[in-house]
Amino acid sequence: MLSLQLNELERDKIIEKKIYPVIPPKTEYRMTRFGETLTPIILEMDKWGGKLTTP
Repeated sequence: MLSLQLNELERDKIIEKKIYPVIPPKTEYRMTRFGETLTPIILEMDKWGGKLTTP
């Protein structure tokens, strides 16, 4: 499930994947510039989520 979500984010140009030719396999993900434009939305969602757990 995680790999499917990562593939979708990569397809949508929100993240970039770098695969290193080592054993054991190593893969790194990073936000693209386009993905970084989602930061304000993610922060607001985090704030909203905190309100759900606060009595």
